[in-house]
Amino acid sequence: MSEPDQDKTEPAPRRSHPILKGIELIIEHVLFNSRWLMAPFYLGLVIALVALLYKFVVSVVEFVLHTPTAKETDTILGVLSLIDLSLTGNLILIVVFSGYENFVSRIDPRNHPDWPEWMTKVDFAGLKQKLLASIVAISAIQVLKAFMNMDGVFEPQKLGWLAGIHLLFVVSALLLALSDRWNTDDHDGKADNKKH
Repeated sequence: MSEPDQDKTEPAPRRSHPILKGIELIIEHVLFNSRWLMAPFYLGLVIALVALLYKFVVSVVEFVLHTPTAKETDTILGVLSLIDLSLTGNLILIVVFSGYENFVSRIDPRNHPDWPEWMTKVDFAGLKQKLLASIVAISAIQVLKAFMNMDGVFEPQKLGWLAGIHLLFVVSALLLALSDRWNTDDHDGKADNKKH
């Protein structure tokens, strides 16, 4: 080893002041534990799911009672309303489980033998995709319900708005999927370049 190489030793890392280090640790501890503030939000969504279940049961009872005398279009609209409520329930569950896993705490699936496999594998990008897919499905049902509920009264402006908003959701979902794919491809390409 030559003399210049010996002189090029790295400088010793600067030690932070003990008081500043203590303040830093306290701030990090508070910030890290602040994730638990999201838990009541998810519990609130569970309460919303219970309220949605009540609405679903009422809708099922009304649907069954009116089915014998209902027209075919009314029956289809009733079924679409039930599907709409169940998709909204799915949306709440996706937000609750994925949000809790991503932002609050991991749930150990070993303690739950019937735990759906996808729930432990949904990252933030996957969560966005599932949310948008659910919103697109709910939006499509709303457009279909409006189209079938016209009963001879054609409201082009209302139907146009519904179709336009639905199309906006579809385009947003496609753009999000493409951007996530490009980000994944870029990340994979950089990882491959580092290996070579």
